[in-house]
Amino acid sequence: MFEYFPTNYVWSLSVMIALTHGGNVGEVDEMCASLRDAAAGGDDPGTEAFFTAWTAGGDRLIELAEENLAKGRKISAGEQFGRAALYYAIAERMQAHGFEKRLEMYRQSLALFAKERELAGINCERIEIPYGGAYLAGLFVRAENAPPRAPIVVVMNGLDSTKEILQRSIMGTMFAKRGLSALFIDQPGTGEALRLQNFPAVPNTEIWASKIVDYLQSREDIDPARIGALGVSLGGYYCPRAVAFEPRFACGAVWGANHDWRAVQQARLRREGENPVPHYWKHVEWVFGAKDKGDFFTKAETMHLDGVLDRIKVPFLVTHGENDRQIPLKYAHQTYEQLVNSPQRDLVIFTMREGGVEHSSLDNPNNAGAIIADWLAEILGGHTA
Repeated sequence: MFEYFPTNYVWSLSVMIALTHGGNVGEVDEMCASLRDAAAGGDDPGTEAFFTAWTAGGDRLIELAEENLAKGRKISAGEQFGRAALYYAIAERMQAHGFEKRLEMYRQSLALFAKERELAGINCERIEIPYGGAYLAGLFVRAENAPPRAPIVVVMNGLDSTKEILQRSIMGTMFAKRGLSALFIDQPGTGEALRLQNFPAVPNTEIWASKIVDYLQSREDIDPARIGALGVSLGGYYCPRAVAFEPRFACGAVWGANHDWRAVQQARLRREGENPVPHYWKHVEWVFGAKDKGDFFTKAETMHLDGVLDRIKVPFLVTHGENDRQIPLKYAHQTYEQLVNSPQRDLVIFTMREGGVEHSSLDNPNNAGAIIADWLAEILGGHTA
């Protein structure tokens, strides 16, 4: 993985997320150039300096976008608003829970992403699914050249991703090109569900996954028998659990197998492996609505897939990077081995040959993502040519 900050995996990971989700390398370099000393101080110290630098980069793009908008150049303005939104979102995800400017920055990034979709004509529609007296927000991307009722992939976030960030990844276009619609969802514990609705993460993911299937089966442009699921990062736990207990999913796939997240937390407590975000323990307490670290570990105790996967009776794809420094490769083999009743189970380990060897292939997502998209298209009746 390209590590802009050689001694700081967590900060370098945010840089890679920006670069592989539509960021500009020159802009990212300009924002990061002044942060090298701060990054050397460790994951947590200096994140406010990161916030200041990346916010300033977003601010400059907004000025340029407003100038283009005044000239009627809506496409250019939309693209600049979109990159500003991305940089704001990266700045926000790096902060500690309770940082006073965090929620305001998140709301601004949402508004800018919406401007990008409107002005640049992005194939992406915001939707809201009733849940818990409020709603779960999603981004719906329509299949290209699809039949009246298209197959669809529900893309589930990880611990710290959001629907906007994942929609800006290669997943925002790769499914549509293969005749699959896609729904990027902020499930409980992520994105809007956590920040605006106060819905913490829950281990029994079928509770919210079933509501999503209900909604999709009510749409006239979706084939109710061809709804697939893809989990990214911690979605590698959420997705298999959802498919196991919600039989209306036609297939499932994971981009990073999170078979035993309970054990991963114990390992992180021993400082084994890398964390995805700074201020890690406060972050997971927030995500799970825990009072303290002990309460978090109690909630995490059931977050494993042992005794669950034999319920899956549809095709399932397990993928993992061979150099994943967050989730050990052994968990991909455990997930695959326990899919004993899947009529078609496939395991793909991404190596240096095709790239994508790091966590959820954030180092190089293109070839890995294409493999996943092709598999889903083949199973759901899309196309690969």
